[in-house]
Amino acid sequence: MQEGNDGKQTGTVATRFPDLTDLPPEISMAILSHLDATDLCLAACVWDGLANDEILWMGLCKDSWGYASIYKYIRNPQNFSYRKLYLMLDEGSLTFNGNPFEGEEYLINKGLVENDPIELAKFLHFTKKIKPPKKREYLDKRRDVLEHLLKLQNFRDQFLPNALRKLFGSISAPDQRGDYLSDIIDKFAERFCSCNPKLGLDKDTVFVLCFSLIMLSVDLASPHVKNKMSKREFIKNTRRAATTVDDDLAGDLYDNIYLIGHIANNR
Repeated sequence: MQEGNDGKQTGTVATRFPDLTDLPPEISMAILSHLDATDLCLAACVWDGLANDEILWMGLCKDSWGYASIYKYIRNPQNFSYRKLYLMLDEGSLTFNGNPFEGEEYLINKGLVENDPIELAKFLHFTKKIKPPKKREYLDKRRDVLEHLLKLQNFRDQFLPNALRKLFGSISAPDQRGDYLSDIIDKFAERFCSCNPKLGLDKDTVFVLCFSLIMLSVDLASPHVKNKMSKREFIKNTRRAATTVDDDLAGDLYDNIYLIGHIANNR
């Protein structure tokens, strides 16, 4: 209770955040587990033993980089510094986001990721730290990594336009149509068919539909296009290019783009 100016006691109680060292260890760790790396470093200035616990830093590593080749070789976690690993992975990601190929060199030379297209694809697929435009820049030159990266994507039970949005949310769409875009769509079409065999669509049909959807997206989203493509025109053009597609499917594809929007926004 606190005393007011008139000498009477008020109902306000002064409270103090408890010292984490006074709490049971499991509660203190649960509180600190909600901090990001920067805040955890600051907390270590006050609670050195708690905030530098390797379990917390392991969680931060796995949350930001879901896969790294080095994880396979950590035999004794008690003698391993996940805090140092976090700092190295963070440095590698920052370098990659500046220059992808310098980042690749850093990650490989530090033993964080093996110099193997499958390992590199897994690293890119499971990390939150690489910017999609830089990933696109890298994959344009490393088509072998791109191939394995597409195989890691799961498009099961997804409508085709939504699957494309998922793809281009992870890998920024190229600025212009060209060889790289064709290669992405070719590999995507193969993976989409593999994930959805019951649809009865073959790779070539999905390939054609993807480009039809991209062109429709540009047509409907561009302020420079005055005469927008109608649903009837889209169905007619799509049926001409992909003869196995019926009117209902083509119409549903058009509706999705019209209502939800572009499938390949650059980020």
